[in-house]
Amino acid sequence: MFGGSFDPIHTGHVRVAQYAFEELGAERLFFIPARQSPHKTESPAAGHHRLAMIQIAIEGMEGFSVSDCELTRSEPSYTLDTIRFFRKQFGEVVLLYWLIGADQLTELHKWYRVQELMDLCRISVMVRAGHPLPDFSRLEGIFSESQIQNMKRDFLPTPRIELSSTDIRHQLAQGIINPQALSPKVYSYIITHRLYDFNKQ
Repeated sequence: MFGGSFDPIHTGHVRVAQYAFEELGAERLFFIPARQSPHKTESPAAGHHRLAMIQIAIEGMEGFSVSDCELTRSEPSYTLDTIRFFRKQFGEVVLLYWLIGADQLTELHKWYRVQELMDLCRISVMVRAGHPLPDFSRLEGIFSESQIQNMKRDFLPTPRIELSSTDIRHQLAQGIINPQALSPKVYSYIITHRLYDFNKQ
């Protein structure tokens, strides 16, 4: 499960998801666009647009899906609620992974009922090539030894990708974009629906 704003989804998101999917030997991967993260105050594109762009970006990719479970849930949206949703859907024996970036690791202990969350799924920490490795020792005394060992085991050094949705939104607002940043169909969707103030006067 790969959660985030995906505002918009870019080629880096898809490449990282493909890498994690293969490295973890997953059968399914779900992109989960957030309705409203408890840590963010605004989202430039409405949920239905972000959902549609993800559907376009992963079209034809075997094993890849998108879930609207957070978009249809009342705010605020917590990861624990999403994990419970998938646990109920797939049962107790299926191994669930939640993908996070290494920058989120330092705030993990602040997540809503995180101990319960980690009993229901495995947290897989992704680190881009060229970036510092996560310091799991900081988690000692916060999480159990088995929880920390699971995170170390599921750690993923992902390909180096220098793309940012924030930068892409700013570029789109100016009517410019790196052609490698978005799939052509996602780019076309943004133009059609005039998202991110594209070409607005």
